Amino acid sequence: MFLRVLAAGALAGIFAVPAQSQSAAAKPLPPKAPAERLDGPPLVTAKAWAVADGKTGKVLWGLQEGESRPMASTTKIMTAMIILKLAEEDEKVLDEVVVFSERAANTRGSSCKLRVGERLSVRELLFGMLLPSGNDAAVAFAEHFGPRFPAGDKTEDDPVKRFVTEMNRRAASLKLKEMTFVDPNGLGKNLASARDLAALTWTAQKMERFRDYTGTRRHTAEVKGQDGTTRRVTWETTNKLLSMEGYDGVKTGTTTPAGSCLVASGTHGMDRLIVVVLGSTSNDGRYVDARNLFRWAWRKRTAEGGGVGK
Repeated sequence: MFLRVLAAGALAGIFAVPAQSQSAAAKPLPPKAPAERLDGPPLVTAKAWAVADGKTGKVLWGLQEGESRPMASTTKIMTAMIILKLAEEDEKVLDEVVVFSERAANTRGSSCKLRVGERLSVRELLFGMLLPSGNDAAVAFAEHFGPRFPAGDKTEDDPVKRFVTEMNRRAASLKLKEMTFVDPNGLGKNLASARDLAALTWTAQKMERFRDYTGTRRHTAEVKGQDGTTRRVTWETTNKLLSMEGYDGVKTGTTTPAGSCLVASGTHGMDRLIVVVLGSTSNDGRYVDARNLFRWAWRKRTAEGGGVGK
């Protein structure tokens, strides 16, 4: 009998719930969140977004649209715009030949797959930067064009740093206060707000060449090697929205700090919008986020009489 009582006591000790655990279990649940609203923009995974009028550049709606966030490869909008501005001043810029350095060829991340010593015109290499989002092409451009711009200080002789200094000058001249650059491709901590990216895109889209490049789905170029031989490379856009009618640009971006980003341009009837999503939870999710914002914005614009057909 004594042994039974002892065993029962031991089992009770094993399965007894400590006072602290009983107290934690009794903690009341937090109140429920408010019910879903039936008005307002759609739910998206992006941490920040902006919708801008494609004709005026004015931001119409947004969420955390003024917050500076990592921008990843949407950086290349500025890189391309600087080069195409030079080409507006002198058409021959597009025919200049860029020679791929070891520094460019060894750039990590998304690539246009050129090798050390290979040569390609600026006209062609812009496809290699904007379609497959070539980080290496952006470095090659910065090396090529950097010496044409003034240094940030007297000791700055690195052409890539000179090019980045020019990127920051352009952002300041456009009054893009939430935009800063440390490299030409977005691998580093380049920052921008959704509204500043929308404004930059609106400015860049005034150039027909920029619209043509960022609206291209596939392009093949002939690359010349160090030994004089040639090979063909084919690039395809990373922007999946270009597979749908109505969407015509602009640029994707993905890094771990930035999440999945997208700057998109689209039309419905006569209405053009620019949508920026920053920090979506996945690459596929950024397209869902953008499409939902486009659809919601176009419906709203139509209802207000300021969109389709205007």
